[in-house]
Amino acid sequence: MGIVTPALTHTENVPEEKGDLPPMDDLVKRIPMPARDLMEELFRAKFVTVKRIPQSALK
Repeated sequence: MGIVTPALTHTENVPEEKGDLPPMDDLVKRIPMPARDLMEELFRAKFVTVKRIPQSALK
């Protein structure tokens, strides 16, 4: 039996931007309409707010 180890990857700590977040409508408009319709149909997803999350939460 072999030992399974996770692949090592190099990640740089990118400083988080502290500026204002863009309006929700601007962000939603970046998503193609067919994708928005499909997400709403499959997941009942509605975009309601914009929040900044820490980089550590994405790992």
